[in-house]
Amino acid sequence: MPKPRKEQVSLEATPYYHCVSRCVRRAFLCGTDDSTQHSYEHRRAWLEDELLKQAHTFAVDIAAYAIMSNHYHVVLHINKQQADSWSFDEVIERWHTLYKGNVLSQRYRVNPKFSKAEKDKLAEYVSVWRERLMDISWFMRRLNETISRKANEEDNCTGHFSLRPSMAYALRAA
Repeated sequence: MPKPRKEQVSLEATPYYHCVSRCVRRAFLCGTDDSTQHSYEHRRAWLEDELLKQAHTFAVDIAAYAIMSNHYHVVLHINKQQADSWSFDEVIERWHTLYKGNVLSQRYRVNPKFSKAEKDKLAEYVSVWRERLMDISWFMRRLNETISRKANEEDNCTGHFSLRPSMAYALRAA
């Protein structure tokens, strides 16, 4: 039985990981369906654009990627040094580009004059968000969810579209 990703990822061992996400229910990620002659090639640009956009927000660099008709491969580099260099405010801004945050972070963006207790509580959230912004699972989850939602809307269906993370392999330097 495969190990969960959190047990496979060790920054002490290597910061590079090869991840693969595959389609389910015989869905097409991109390319042309031979049986219907319907082209899904435009989805390749969706995935590439979202992949590169997220790399600017997360502390995860894209070393390489390949997009196939029903799956994709991506080699990710976790940039812990970059995440550690972000200021308190920068972590909040990055998180807010992906998610709405919470009441405290939304209030802080408008008026950063907080009580010590409020600032301490927000600091706890920022610490968690900093970790998530350099986490492969969060990166892949966000990427797959974004593409799946677009594809579901286009296909006029609900439920899981296709993309599910299937594996991550550590890449060790020789």
